[in-house]
Amino acid sequence: MITPLASIIGSGFLVLGPILDAAYGKYAPLVMVALCACAYLFGSAIRFNIATIDRDGIKRSRLEQHLDAAASWSLAFAYIISVTYYLNLFGSFGVSLTPFSDPIHGKVLTTAVFGFILLVGWTSGFKALERMELFSVGIKLAVIAGLLVGLAFFFADKISTDSLVFNPPEAKGWAGITLAFGLIVTVQGFETSRYLGKTYDARTRIRSMRLAQFFSSAIYLIYIAMLAYVFRRDQLSLDETAIIGMMALVAPVLPVLLVVAALSAQFSAAVADTSGSGGLIFELTRKRLKAKHAYAILVCIGLLLTWSAHVFQIISYASRAFALYYGLQSAIAALAAYRNGQLRFHFPFYLGLALLGFAILVFGTAIE
Repeated sequence: MITPLASIIGSGFLVLGPILDAAYGKYAPLVMVALCACAYLFGSAIRFNIATIDRDGIKRSRLEQHLDAAASWSLAFAYIISVTYYLNLFGSFGVSLTPFSDPIHGKVLTTAVFGFILLVGWTSGFKALERMELFSVGIKLAVIAGLLVGLAFFFADKISTDSLVFNPPEAKGWAGITLAFGLIVTVQGFETSRYLGKTYDARTRIRSMRLAQFFSSAIYLIYIAMLAYVFRRDQLSLDETAIIGMMALVAPVLPVLLVVAALSAQFSAAVADTSGSGGLIFELTRKRLKAKHAYAILVCIGLLLTWSAHVFQIISYASRAFALYYGLQSAIAALAAYRNGQLRFHFPFYLGLALLGFAILVFGTAIE
């Protein structure tokens, strides 16, 4: 359960609170419920596929197998964008408490880390760097726990002084829906369980994903429910490190802890997804393209996005890439349900999820 949970509770925790508060105001918790529910439904399609593969194996149709290959390609591409998203947050948080806190210096730091990752991946692989993942997960979860405790005291103080804030929403109607589409990546990560088949059986992977989504949803909902009603509109800023300024009002120690957690978590997540993308491309090209060459492609695309797009745009690109993957997984589940005669509920349900994933791909927008 910890493996998918650590993937879900990651970068999204750093940017999601300020974005939802600024865009949706007093309705931010409802949007968070919708995001978690959407993620859980997409997770149900992947869980259905895990069970189907375990039960049917090679009996799957040729179309299902082709769609599965397309989904793997889309996931490899989504990893490329998510690495860029992680490292841009790394750069922004890395310079946030220094005299060099501006977008250019953040991008320079991001570029340097891209270069380091390429050097390590090209020469010796990521085994040494992957050892820090467990350490960074521990730091991240500890800081999040501290943040929630501090926020709980702050929230309780607002209640006791009758000074809760109910900001009106800025994003309404269709604009609000498409913005939520562009935030799917912030609750992404549960699909990690799908690819642990060499270590765990299907039942364990299904249960791990379900539990991870329950726990992460509870954490996110508690976090957003407290955050949405304690800051006035003039106390909100809309940038990738806005959470630092907000938490400085809660407790002076939290900004430093957040930066430490952000740096360790973003770097380890970037290493994990770089390794995952390289491994996927190596397998999908039937070993014709080596993993280190895939790393080079990833870094080139990442640098192009870093210097041409704002981090909020990169978040929406990553959301759309993962939406394509979830849409394809849902389409695979719909085909399997049709093949097995599950026409009353499962087939239309997963077909509808596939259409939702493709709608997010087409219509998802950035906060800007």
